[in-house]
Amino acid sequence: MNSCAIILAGGEGKRMKSDKPKTLSPVLGKPMLTWVVSALHKAGIDDICIVKGYKKECIDEYIDETGLKAESVYQAERLGTGHAVMMAKDFLRSRGGNVVILNGDAPFMSAQTIADSLEQHKSTGSAATVISARVDDPAGYGRIVRAEDGSLRAIVEHKDADPETLKINEVNSGGYWFDSELLLSVLDRIKSENAAGEYYLPDAVKLLLDDGKTVGAFTAENSDAVLGANDPAQLEELNQIARAKGYSC
Repeated sequence: MNSCAIILAGGEGKRMKSDKPKTLSPVLGKPMLTWVVSALHKAGIDDICIVKGYKKECIDEYIDETGLKAESVYQAERLGTGHAVMMAKDFLRSRGGNVVILNGDAPFMSAQTIADSLEQHKSTGSAATVISARVDDPAGYGRIVRAEDGSLRAIVEHKDADPETLKINEVNSGGYWFDSELLLSVLDRIKSENAAGEYYLPDAVKLLLDDGKTVGAFTAENSDAVLGANDPAQLEELNQIARAKGYSC
């Protein structure tokens, strides 16, 4: 079965104080997007679609300058992660198989995690598999709530979590494997009935669960898989972590 990838790279990153898309901010001198693409290639996934938005011409230049063999689609309005994936529906329809959806500003999602989570996704026959991690401080992250058999029961956002759920330290990394056809079957059913008026990709997971599909969660060995950056201080922290732990792409 084919495997492909969608990278969400439309973020403006206003707090980055940069005139480039957030995903082009550098970690050890290389754009965060390069780290994600490199991990995909090392995991054997070369069929890639990049969802661009803010300063889309910068992403086009990046693709041209690096010689990256990737498609790109434009998200004219940034209306959430679910909406970003909706922009790539034609890509999904033409591929089939399984698709991994990753944030372009999460540079420490490793090739091993991508490959191992795909193996679990396929072996369990899951409609979706959320890539998770156990962290020391889960504040702000969506919590992974598992059923007794270890499958996923729910992703509960921090603001919606009761005191017992807040004790869970397994969190959503924002990376997902989906069966492409099953993802397409629920994408248009995602609603924007929330305070931000946005379409969120975790709602696709909930819809699949509601449809009675099997959904799993794969726990990354390295909790750094969840890390991203929204401002210069967080970007510098990523650089410090990469230097201290000898990460490279």
